[in-house]
Amino acid sequence: MFIAAEFGTGQVFWSILWFFLFFMWISLVIRVFADIIRSSMSGWSKALWTIAIIALPFLGIFLYLIVNGGEMTDRAVDDAQASDAAAQAYIRQAAGTRPSTADELSKLADLHSAGKLSDAEYQQAKAKAVAG
Repeated sequence: MFIAAEFGTGQVFWSILWFFLFFMWISLVIRVFADIIRSSMSGWSKALWTIAIIALPFLGIFLYLIVNGGEMTDRAVDDAQASDAAAQAYIRQAAGTRPSTADELSKLADLHSAGKLSDAEYQQAKAKAVAG
């Protein structure tokens, strides 16, 4: 019949908890190895950390997080910001975003009041900005 039908509520809870903790552990190991690879440590340091994590998994991971946890976070934040900046630049480039007409007119007015544009140049640029 169904083996699951023989499980009590407590057994199901413990099974789900251990399953969750197992995948959390796998995720943590992958993140730590990825951080070791992208860090600016020397090759020997990377090799020693890798050996420590393979030989003593729990102790190696926890020591790495204690020693390099702050730098690990900084690298993740820097990567996220760089990725966001690249995505924003791509979106601007793909959409062909240009300054709004109001921004252009404001800049032209500032240049005209500063005396860098003559009246004729100002009127010509203003007409071009309004025309789009």
